Amino acid sequence: MLFQLLNSGLPVRDRAILFLTMVLGILVAITIHEFSHALTASYLGDGTAKRLGRISLNPLRHLDPLGTVFLLLAGFGWGKPVPVDVYNLRGGMAKAMAKVSFAGPLSNLVLAAIIAIGVRLLPVRFVFNGPDVLDEFLGSLIGTLVTINIILAVFNMLPIAPMDGFKVAVGILPRDLAISLARTEQYGMAILMLLVVADQFFGIGFLGWILGPLVHGVSKLLLGAYWSWLLLGF
Repeated sequence: MLFQLLNSGLPVRDRAILFLTMVLGILVAITIHEFSHALTASYLGDGTAKRLGRISLNPLRHLDPLGTVFLLLAGFGWGKPVPVDVYNLRGGMAKAMAKVSFAGPLSNLVLAAIIAIGVRLLPVRFVFNGPDVLDEFLGSLIGTLVTINIILAVFNMLPIAPMDGFKVAVGILPRDLAISLARTEQYGMAILMLLVVADQFFGIGFLGWILGPLVHGVSKLLLGAYWSWLLLGF
């Protein structure tokens, strides 16, 4: 993501605006994501995250250095994992953990939908590459917020450890399938890194094939074709 921005050929002002809105978008998306994990775990009976101060909208409590770098460079990443003691959760450990895990991606989709509704309902004017820096900044910020929240939601729902989708799948799949999937947990990070490296450095595009159509489809669903093209370029 950052590499594409630096090599985009855009004017310096436009690249500065895009970089600033990218950073702000990442801070907001990761914060609401991890906050939702912590809040849901607390609601279901585990106070571990609350005791550690993770039920907070302070971004510094939720940023994972490696996950943030990946989000900046590769366009997908993660926040600092929320500690959860599954033995304290109500409703069965696997199913309750699935709810805690799903809360993060769901919160990103809800935030993207709220922003999209505002864009479609409010009489807001956005000018790109024009003389009004504020208009360009607002347009870029809104587009970035929608995009990053959708990307974070879709990427985290991959059924690969340590992504949220892995624990969601383990919690809702039939027992035999859940056990088989759970056995892959120790290999999850290696699989994920291989996919990222293949996607970013060798152009194989496994993640792009999976994430691209989903991100585009959800964006058009939330924003509509016109605003999706105007704000996001697709």
